[in-house]
Amino acid sequence: MPGSLSHLTRRFFDVLLSKPLDKDEISAVRGWLSPQLSDIFLSQPTADQRHGFYAASTVIEAGIEDEVSVAAALLHDIGKRHADLGVIGRTLASLLIRLRLPLTRRMRLYRDHGQIAATELEALGSDLIIVDFARHHHRSRPASIPQPTWDLLQRADEPPKTRSTAGARIT
Repeated sequence: MPGSLSHLTRRFFDVLLSKPLDKDEISAVRGWLSPQLSDIFLSQPTADQRHGFYAASTVIEAGIEDEVSVAAALLHDIGKRHADLGVIGRTLASLLIRLRLPLTRRMRLYRDHGQIAATELEALGSDLIIVDFARHHHRSRPASIPQPTWDLLQRADEPPKTRSTAGARIT
């Protein structure tokens, strides 16, 4: 972390323009996750909920409907909620990280969100793929995640090109 400047620019606008999940989308999340994990997912800022929902929709549209892959897509960024940074704070943190400059405590939480999420998910007994995708989604693929699953989850983690939910099927 962070990604390229174009990734950061797309992500800035994704965060800035994100809209809350509607009732059907929330219902879908509750269908995909356990009540405990749903509550954690829904405790995230709007932009992170929208991003996770988009990622899960991308996985489902690819024809992969196994609950582990969908949950990995939904939950990989839950560690960001601990940083409690808005769009400007996230932008500044990303720039400071990229420039390798000192960070505030909250910015370090933002930087380390993958490890924080992995620790949380592991403590809740989540599947290893869910834990390892959270931990490694900004790094190299761990052996625990098959290459095709990794490639799909990485593609799902890219910011959306439009404000739609990518036509997710609600199940």
